[in-house]
Formats: sequence, structure tokens, C-alpha cells
Amino acid sequence: MSKRAFFLATAILAAASVPADAQTTLRNVMHSDLKILDPIWTTAYIVRNHGYMVYDTLFAMDEKFAVKPQMVEKYEVSADKLTYTFALRDGLSWHDGKPVTAEDCVASIKRWGAKDSMGQKLLGVTASLDPVDAKTFKLVLKEPYGLVLQSLGKPSSNVPFMMPKRVAETDPNKQIEDNTGSGPFIFKKDEWKPGDKTVYVKFAQYKPRSEPASGLAGGKIAKVDRVEWLAIPDHQTAVNALIAGEIDYMEAPPHDLLPVLKKEKSIALVDWNPLGNQYTFRFNWLHKPFDNPKIRHAVITAFNQEDFLKAVIGDPAYYKVCKALFPCGTPLESTAGMQGLLDSNFAKAKEELKAAGYDGTPVVLMHSTDLVVLANLAPVAADLMRKAGFNVDMQSMDWQTLVARRTKKEPPGQGGWNAFLTSWVAADILNPVMAGFLNSACDKAMFGWPCDEKVERLRDAFAKESDPAKQKALAEQVQARAMEVGTHIHLGQWFQPAAIRKEAVSGLLTSPAPVFWNVAKK
Repeated sequence: MSKRAFFLATAILAAASVPADAQTTLRNVMHSDLKILDPIWTTAYIVRNHGYMVYDTLFAMDEKFAVKPQMVEKYEVSADKLTYTFALRDGLSWHDGKPVTAEDCVASIKRWGAKDSMGQKLLGVTASLDPVDAKTFKLVLKEPYGLVLQSLGKPSSNVPFMMPKRVAETDPNKQIEDNTGSGPFIFKKDEWKPGDKTVYVKFAQYKPRSEPASGLAGGKIAKVDRVEWLAIPDHQTAVNALIAGEIDYMEAPPHDLLPVLKKEKSIALVDWNPLGNQYTFRFNWLHKPFDNPKIRHAVITAFNQEDFLKAVIGDPAYYKVCKALFPCGTPLESTAGMQGLLDSNFAKAKEELKAAGYDGTPVVLMHSTDLVVLANLAPVAADLMRKAGFNVDMQSMDWQTLVARRTKKEPPGQGGWNAFLTSWVAADILNPVMAGFLNSACDKAMFGWPCDEKVERLRDAFAKESDPAKQKALAEQVQARAMEVGTHIHLGQWFQPAAIRKEAVSGLLTSPAPVFWNVAKK
């Protein structure tokens, strides 16, 4: 049996194995297999997607990027803007039947805030965070802070998902083992088979808000009884399964197969994330050679965006060259500090390497092989770096292995790394505080661990500023400084439609993450 036929047969068998009591089952192929279950421990988007199935949030961002109450019924802000009092909605319960309490939420915010870039800034200006009673908790600030609600309503990795207190008290640097949530679906851990399928069932006791669903906000109404994520790593097989009706939804069909899907009358392409995504190259500041800012800068000089975008996306209809660190089409878009950068000036890059004293230390570049939207990035990066004079050791692995390895601080020769490439959804990088790779707080920063006091001062100033014009000026200073010291490199925007069975599936929402409430199946 061929590999393609094997995976198709697997998909059909999975479809046939649905329990008889499941009235409606939505079968999906996601962009990656789910192997990690803690959306606070990792920023990986498949784990974030899992989080939205299982957990709920205090606030949420609607499709117009406005932050709205979600688990919160009402909140009050004191006249001096130092005290926020939050009251939870009635009827919120965990999947085990116990009520959601203020203690649960306080513990969840603290665990999230220990890991997340935006959460760290919020907790850094927090004087106290305590329950008042079973349904009410109070946040007291040391000084006025303009991003309180935006932080609690952060739409993407890391999302401040609420967990039971007993779970939220897990060390944020260790993965949780209890997957109890309060969201619209229950994770069926007994049916979870990494490499095969992930299963969720409707939480019948979930109490949705009364407002219509909008983005990640509003009423989360589960309109199907069961959701399955099937692991079909061969993309052509997954496309064939969609056309044949064996699956209902494909989150990220490869761009080279979109013309095939466009010709199928039974298939619709849905642009659920119109702001798109941004490719990113991440440095590890801890080890040679990228412990040297001048060597990091030489990479920025050597790179250009279009080589990456052409190699992965190919069709210009689905990508955009954009030298703005904060995505094109958003309020903070700017090219400040980008003069002479990202133009593949190899002669200049070689001069910078020589001046920096680069001694040929190998760059261990992690290469993700199994995600089609990432697979060609590392080979392009390796080629451009070699043309600039770098010695590159590209090491190939699947995405989940890369996700685990990037957390390691050991030297590259002992299982660590020097660089890798990934992608951020635009809603994750709208401003200097939200953008995780701009966190330059040394050991408290995300993997890569940049350490720069000036970047942190500018991010703090942005968070405290309320005037849009002054915010824009501060964002431009952050961008210029990030390029000067090399926190990471932004490599252009790209866009990814989902594919659905047109007559069977309806109700997909426009949002930064694919969510399955409001989705109906005939």
C-alpha cells in the first residue's frame, strides 16, 4: 500500500469509528498534530487552538479588535485608575461540575503572567491581586497602566486561559497534567492518540453569553456534539479526503494545492484571519555566535523577505513584503530603523562579520520539516547566511521536537540551539508589549532570552502612554532598537485560507485563531 493510500485509509477508518451516540461530528485536519496540552507552557499555535476548545477567558477580542467581557459579568475601575474589581458571570462551572471561583481566576492570571510577555508587564505594575468573595476579585496597581483589559483579553499565545486553582498552581515551567476547563468543549483524554486523532465533545452545562459570537468574544455556542482533529500528515491525502467528504475542514491547505481546491464546486476557501501572519527568525542570545549583537545584525543585513515568501508561499496573492515590525495594515505600521536592512547586502554583511570578529562558530539552525508553511524557511535562511560568510549547521526535526528543544538553554553542542524560524499571527504582534519576541527581560524573556534594558524601558513607556501619536513614536523607537540589537527578524506577511465542505459546514468566525463554537454541520 502506498503512503498516500495508507493515510487515506486511516482517515476513512477514523471517520467510521465515531460512537453511535454522537449526533454531529465535525472532522478536521489542523496545521499540526497535538502532542502538548499546556497552552501556558508553550506558545505553539496548535496548543493555543486546543486551549480555545477547552478553556474560557475573562475577556476576549471581537472581530473589530475591541476587548469585551467574556467570563466577567461586570467590572469597575476606581477614579484614580489603580483598582480594578471584576465580578464573574453566574453559572460558570468546570467540566467536573464544580463552580468557577475568583480564586481559580487569580491563580490562573498569576501562572499566565509568569510566562507571557504581556502578563509579565501587567504583574510588574501590580501591587496586589486577590479574591474578594467567591465570584469577585480585585487587581490593585502600583501606578496607572493602560493595557489591563487588553492584557486579560490577549487573543493569542500565550492566552490567559482560566484553569482550576489546583491546576493553575502548577509551576509555569512544568506542564499541567489535569486538563479540566470550563470552555464549550471537553477534551477526551481517553481518546487522545498523538499521531492519530484528538477528540472533543460538547460541554452540555456550558453557559454562553447572550451576545452574538464575534471574533473570540460573544456567545460560544457549540453547534456540533463532537469535534475530531485527525492527523493526516500527507497534504495531498488530506485534500483528497476533504474533496471526498471524509473530513469537513482543513485549517491550512498548502498554497500549491489551493488551485486544486478552487476548482472543486463542493469546497469553499475561507479567509478567517484577514490580517494574516508574519514569518520570524529568532536568535539565541545565550551562546556563540549570537551572543554578539554585531553578528546578529549581520544576519539582518544578509536577509531579504521575498526569498522566504517565494520559497514557502509562492503565490504573491497570498504574501506581502512588509518591512514594518508591527504588521502592515495596522495602526503602528512603520519602516523606522529599517534603512539598509533586509536587502541581502552580502558584501556589507561580510564586512560586519569581519568587524565583529566572527570565528566560524557553527550556527545550529533548527529546521522544521513537517509543517508546510515552515518547512522551506530554514533552507532559505541557511543559504543567505552562508552567502554572508556564516558556517551553518542546519538540523532537521518535526515541529513538536523543535517546540520542545527551543526551551533548552544548554549550548548547541549539548542539545541546545542558535536559531530557528516560526510564524506569528498578526494579532499577536500589534504593539511592543504584546509582541512576545520583543520581551528583552533576560531570563524572563521568551526562548532566545534577549536582554536589553533600553527595549524594556521603551516597552514600559508604551504601556503607560495613552496618546496614540506618542504610542506610535515609542513603537518606532522600539522597532529601531530591536533591529539595532537583533531581538529577532521579521520576514514578511503571509495569508492562509482554510478549506471547508461548502454545503456541510457553516458559521466559521473571523478571528486570530480557528475556533469551533458557532460552527454548524449539516
